Parts: sequence; structure tokens; C-alpha cells
Amino acid sequence: MLTQDGYETLLIERQDNGIVIATLNRPERLNAVNKQMHTELSRISLDANDDDSVRVLVLTGAGRSFCAGGDFSSDSDVMTGRRQSGAEALSILTNMLDCRIPIISAVNGYAMGLGASVSLLSDIVVAGRSTVFADTHVNMGIGAGDGGQLIWPLLMGVNRAKYHLMTGERVSGEDAMDMGLVNFVVDDDQILPKALEIAERLAKGPGLAIEASKVGVNQYIKLVCNLVM
Repeated sequence: MLTQDGYETLLIERQDNGIVIATLNRPERLNAVNKQMHTELSRISLDANDDDSVRVLVLTGAGRSFCAGGDFSSDSDVMTGRRQSGAEALSILTNMLDCRIPIISAVNGYAMGLGASVSLLSDIVVAGRSTVFADTHVNMGIGAGDGGQLIWPLLMGVNRAKYHLMTGERVSGEDAMDMGLVNFVVDDDQILPKALEIAERLAKGPGLAIEASKVGVNQYIKLVCNLVM
């Protein structure tokens, strides 16, 4: 059963209706990803998938940000050789795409780098008007990664995606809606309520039919992105 046990940087909240809210919980770092959170992000969708009592997984961030990307501050364990393995990074993407239950991201504040990829790889994306998306790898002298080069062009088109991945230019919540990156844009105080409204609708719906509907689309994404294992 998916519980708080084994999670240090994600807060796990189970609801009686089969909805689980997983909150990225490093607000002092704008939920930037350290080694522990990287590992937990690789597991959360797998653990939810393996728990038959979970019907919907909602991802959100504590405080002012969904996730500001990797934590490259001087005291972060990410800096010590960038010890996250390539296999673990890939598993974040593939476990999300292989998850049989719906994943909804409630995206508040910044969604940068890996944070943008995790939010956009969700099945349904709810953003606020002041939400900001960007793949900022290029600004650090690194090619776009963490799945950004895969999901951005699928959602917004190839040339638009290349521009944003090559420049790191930010996209507002409302512009993200216009470009096809997100499903819903709401006032900032309605991000999680809107995500939970959708989650409740899906949790009450025909689970096997919902699963069949999303699995086929995600297989298409994996084929396009050459992620079929």
C-alpha cells in the first residue's frame, strides 16, 4: 500500500475516495530536486500503480513552487558528481507513462527543468495564471534533458519546442494553455481544488475504461519517444 513510509521529500495524503495527493515538500528550496527526491519521484507513480486501492494520483508542490528543477546549490548532494543514475532518471519518465491510473499535476508557481517535465508528463495538467514553465538546462550549459526534449514537442509542436528548449524562455500559465501544454488554467488559489475536482470525477468513473483510454495514448508517446523497453 502506498503510504508515507519510505518517503522523506514527498508528503503522501490518502483520501477515502481512492485519490492520493503527493506533495513535493522542499519549500525552502522551491521544491528543487535533490538526490532523495529524485529517487522518490522515480518510485511514486510505480507505487501508486501497484496499489489497487489508488484510483488517481495528484502531484503538487508545497509553498510557492511546484518544482524549480534540480537543486544545484553548493550544499546539495546533486553537486557531488550528480550521482543520480541515468536509469533512475529514465525511470521517472517511464514509470509515469506506464502508470495505469490517471496522474494529475496541480502546478503552482515555478515548474522548471525536471519539474516542468514531471508536470507535463502527467495525464492532466492544471496550472495557475502565475505558473511559469521552462526547461532551463540550456542556461546551465546543458542540453535539454529530463524528458523535456520528448514531451515539449509532442504538446506544443516541434519548432515552438526547439525555440523554448534552446533559449530556456519561460512560458506563463495562460500562454501554456494557448500552446497546448496544459489542460486548464485557473486562479492560483483554485489550482489544487480544480485538480481534485477532476480527480474525484475520474475516481468515480469506470476504472478499467479510463485505464484503457490512457494506456494506449501513453504507448504512442513511448513509441514516438523511443521509450518502449
